[in-house]
Amino acid sequence: MSIISLTTDFGDLYPAAMKAVILRINPATQIIDITHSIRQAGIREGAFALYSLVRYFPQGTVHIGVVDPGVGTSRRALAIKAGPEGEEQFFVGPDNGLLIPAARHLGKIEVYEITNPEIMLKSGISATFHGRDIFAPTGAYLSKGTPIEAVGSKISDFISLDFENFGIDGSFLVGEVIFADNFGNVITNIPEEVVLKFSNFGSQIEINSRKVSFVQTYGFVGPKKPLALIGSHGFLEIAVNKGNAALQFGLKSGDQVAIKIV
Repeated sequence: MSIISLTTDFGDLYPAAMKAVILRINPATQIIDITHSIRQAGIREGAFALYSLVRYFPQGTVHIGVVDPGVGTSRRALAIKAGPEGEEQFFVGPDNGLLIPAARHLGKIEVYEITNPEIMLKSGISATFHGRDIFAPTGAYLSKGTPIEAVGSKISDFISLDFENFGIDGSFLVGEVIFADNFGNVITNIPEEVVLKFSNFGSQIEINSRKVSFVQTYGFVGPKKPLALIGSHGFLEIAVNKGNAALQFGLKSGDQVAIKIV
C-alpha cells in the first residue's frame, strides 16, 4: 500500500478536499496527516515539521506540503525525488523552500517543475487552491507509480531553505525559533553537536539572559521550572516542566534566541 502524507496551514475543511482528490485517483493509498496546524504562511515551521519526521517514513512515501502564501502567482510547483537509490521518497508542493530541508535530509535530490496538465485536476485549476488542483493529484499519481519525469522538466534554480543561520559569538550561541509545539516547547535551529561542544548536561546556560538548567529530559527539573534540552529532532529545545515555555519566555517562530554558556 502506498502512503501519502499531508502538511499544511489549512486548519479544517480544506484538507478534506485534497484527500477526496487523492482517493479518486488512488483509492488504495493511505493518507497520513502530519499537521494542518502550521501557522498561516509559516513556511519555516512547515519545513521543520516535514524535516523532523520524514526519515521515519518508508521508501516510496509521497509527502505533499502546502504552506503557500504565493499561490496563484508566478511561483512554481515542484515535485522532488530524494534519497539513496531504491529508497527514494517524493515531495510535492510550492517552490518556496518548504520541501527542501526534508528532501535534503534524505540525501540526494532531483527537483522537477510540475507543468504537465495531465496530472492536474481535470475540472480546472483554481488560482487560490493549488493544494487541491495541482499538488494533490500530482502526489496521487506519483503514489500510483507514475514516473516523476512525467510531471515536467528537471530544474536546478529552485528556492532553497535551511535551518543553519545560527552563529557563535564568543560565549554566545545565537539562533532562532523554528517551531513551537502544542506543549509550548520552543525548538531552536541550534543543532545538538554545536550545543554539546560548549556545554554538558547538568550545567547552567542563559537563554535571553535567563539562567536555566541544561538537562537530558523534562522531569530532571521541578514542576513549572524552565529547562533546556536536546529534543528528539536533534535541536536545542527550551521547555518548562508541566508548563509552557513559549508563553513564559515570550518566544514565537522567527524570534532570535541568544544562548550564553555559563
